Amino acid sequence: MQVILLEEVQNLGNLGEEVRVKPGYARNYLLPYGKAVIANEQNRAALEARRTDLEKMHTEVLAKAQERARLMEGATVQISRKVGEEGQLFGSVTTLDIVDAMAQAGVELEKSEIHLSTGPIKEIGDHEIAVSLHPEVHVKITVLVVEEQ
Repeated sequence: MQVILLEEVQNLGNLGEEVRVKPGYARNYLLPYGKAVIANEQNRAALEARRTDLEKMHTEVLAKAQERARLMEGATVQISRKVGEEGQLFGSVTTLDIVDAMAQAGVELEKSEIHLSTGPIKEIGDHEIAVSLHPEVHVKITVLVVEEQ
């Protein structure tokens, strides 16, 4: 299925690009979330008419993401968990736990913006976590998992 992107989509394309995607991806994600429209002559003409507005909106979203990244750069959050005798956690630290810890530190973060490359954290210690605030804005934060007293 051919679609025209209305914003930059990571690993897919930039604003205004016409790309081929699987029908389910377009139907269930790109179209309902307003990230793309079906590629036809009417939508191509409408995109050209709205291009300056879309580029301005993209620039504003990028500026907000860069500001959030500046506030978050080098951030460290501490999460306490019960630990067994061999240093293994009872349970794990998930993206939701990190979002809650960042909220307590005064930084708003979405669960989908956090990328745990090896899955949930299951050991105590320092863990560097990748955060993608925008397809062009990435930042690293440190999650310190400590034993609950």
